[in-house]
Formats: sequence, C-alpha cells, structure tokens
Amino acid sequence: MLEIGWFSAKLFFKGKLLRDPIYFVQQTAIGVSIGFLLLILLAQAEIPFWLPVVLSSLVTGMIMPFLLKDFKMK
Repeated sequence: MLEIGWFSAKLFFKGKLLRDPIYFVQQTAIGVSIGFLLLILLAQAEIPFWLPVVLSSLVTGMIMPFLLKDFKMK
C-alpha cells in the first residue's frame, strides 16, 4: 500500500499523474471554498465549535465526488 502511494506521489510531483491539473485544482478549490464558507457561517451560531467542523467536513466530503466525477488520470 505504501509503495502504491509513493509511486503515485512521485508521478504527481513529476507532473505525469493528472491529465488536466488545472481542472483538478479548480474543482478542489471550489470544494474547499464551499466547506470553508459553511464552517464560517456555522461557527457564528451559538453552538459548540466541534459541530460546525464536523458538519462542514461532512458536506465537503459529500460534494467532492460530484465535483471530481469527470476527473481523469494518465
């Protein structure tokens, strides 16, 4: 398992893993922005801070597969 991760990391840093790295960065930035915005909005409420963190993480994790559904690797 570690060998596969190491091989993927080497290909990523050489620029040979992703077909369209701009698309990947763009979609990831959209997902992170949505999660961060949700965290900021929920943190304003008078609830314990762990709840906004859990909820924003859950929502971000749920939308990432939809954002990266057309993601292609070499």
